[in-house]
Amino acid sequence: MQITRRFETVSALEGFAAELSLFARPGMALLLKGDLGAGKSTFARAFIRALAPEKDFDVPSPTFTLVQAYDETRIPVAHADLYRITSIQELDELGLEELLNTHVLAVEWPEKILGWALDHRLLVELSGSGSRRDAAITATGAWQQALARNDAIMSFLGATRWAGAERRFLEGDASFRRYETLHTGSAAAVLMDMPARPDGPPVKDGKPYSAIAHLAENIRAVVAVNNTLSGRGYSAPRIEAHDLAQGLAVMEDLGRKVYGRMMLSGEDMREPMEAAVAVLADMASRSWPSEVPLPDGGVHRLPPYDIGAQLIEADLLPAWFWPHLMGSGIPAAAREDFEAIWRELLPLTQAPKPVWVLRDYHSPNLLWLPERQGLARVGIIDTQDSVLGHPAYDLASLLQDARVDIASEVADGLYAHYAGLRAGDAAFDPEEFRLAFAVLGAQRATKILGIFARLSKRDGKHGYLRHIPRVSRYLERNLAHPRLSRLRSWFDRHLPPDLREQAR
Repeated sequence: MQITRRFETVSALEGFAAELSLFARPGMALLLKGDLGAGKSTFARAFIRALAPEKDFDVPSPTFTLVQAYDETRIPVAHADLYRITSIQELDELGLEELLNTHVLAVEWPEKILGWALDHRLLVELSGSGSRRDAAITATGAWQQALARNDAIMSFLGATRWAGAERRFLEGDASFRRYETLHTGSAAAVLMDMPARPDGPPVKDGKPYSAIAHLAENIRAVVAVNNTLSGRGYSAPRIEAHDLAQGLAVMEDLGRKVYGRMMLSGEDMREPMEAAVAVLADMASRSWPSEVPLPDGGVHRLPPYDIGAQLIEADLLPAWFWPHLMGSGIPAAAREDFEAIWRELLPLTQAPKPVWVLRDYHSPNLLWLPERQGLARVGIIDTQDSVLGHPAYDLASLLQDARVDIASEVADGLYAHYAGLRAGDAAFDPEEFRLAFAVLGAQRATKILGIFARLSKRDGKHGYLRHIPRVSRYLERNLAHPRLSRLRSWFDRHLPPDLREQAR
């Protein structure tokens, strides 16, 4: 992919470098070529500062150190200047190829490495005089996608009041979604970047995992679900502008008081957690549609959280957690027994009156909005995978948070609060709900153990393994229900708690 760009001012050149940083990840190389004074250092510094935690981040020239690594930036970055390199031996001593495994590289005077086989390379050849700069850009791999995506975003924003807004990276989760903040004057919003999900390989009955588990394929689900939730008085981000075909949306910025951060900083969470429980109790009392109209005249259909979806999620444990822990695949007999037990338990969770189940109703996706009133004090994000199912699932997500500790006595008190709020609801059977809570809590913990092992093995995100002891403890609590005795026996026989925790 080859393109040319002209920048009339230094700030425009720096702005483009900052935009590119929004897509940076380890393994990508930014190669900056040009004569002295062409703007290579200006471009590299703007790129690195945009990755830094503060705007006035110091980026000294690596002319004499040759390589300057920054590990405190959002993505670790290594800034190299190869002007003084005179031999292959000197080049090898820099360790750039090793750094590329963990850092994004920004290289000035890259002529000596242009012959390297770099999978994700962006070569920017700068020329010009005065304040004007021309750039001849050649991209490969992920940089091609980044350039195309950035162009789509700029075109989309150009038709909104956010044209020219300052864009800052907000978050990129474990999936294919990205978020940026938009700032213009005192106004702020969030850009959601969610291109259509490509189908994965078939895993069962010719279908990919995402189809069986009913995971959102594109941004249409976000627009449909958020519009409905906000229309019913809940604080899901309001959608201001969207491009359904491109997978882009500008939405309300609900702030940064994320439940998980509040918990980790030791804030008093009683009121926020009780409010979050009240939202679920209120949702359980309402009727919810299986189809939601979209602004383009289409319809988003919310699938049922059926046994097929629940089973394929539970199967993540034998598929990923077992081999991660044991070093080999699960024996056929153990796997067959595992599935048979779940086929006996999961029908107990098929609610006669299903409600919207958000599936990610936990501390990373809840925000505290104390300036609002009642149920609106709870901000709700990441709604795209909502399904129709049993209301106990979201309560288990909230009270058995995989990323932060929620003490059993606190969880029990919040569970009692939920039961009290639904005491007058004819659809609420305390014993049936308690059983569904235990089954779905166990299913969710089982799924998460598999997901965290997968993130470590497949994606190299080993940090998720530190949460396994917590998830294992939640699993044990759920297995204590008498109706889960067969499942408890299976885990005691094959994956007891002390063995599970060795997966860290």
